[in-house]
Amino acid sequence: MEIDGELFGTAKSMTDVILLAAAAGITIHDLDDPDAVRWVGGGKFTWKLH
Repeated sequence: MEIDGELFGTAKSMTDVILLAAAAGITIHDLDDPDAVRWVGGGKFTWKLH
């Protein structure tokens, strides 16, 4: 997972996305909000390793 263009950690689930963002001081209220989350190569229900 990248935050502001820098590698921050590995997310393998939606929960990981929320927890990693929280660790960076970011609160995500809506995983469908493109201003908060940009899904690359899938979506919140589809995961692919990159």
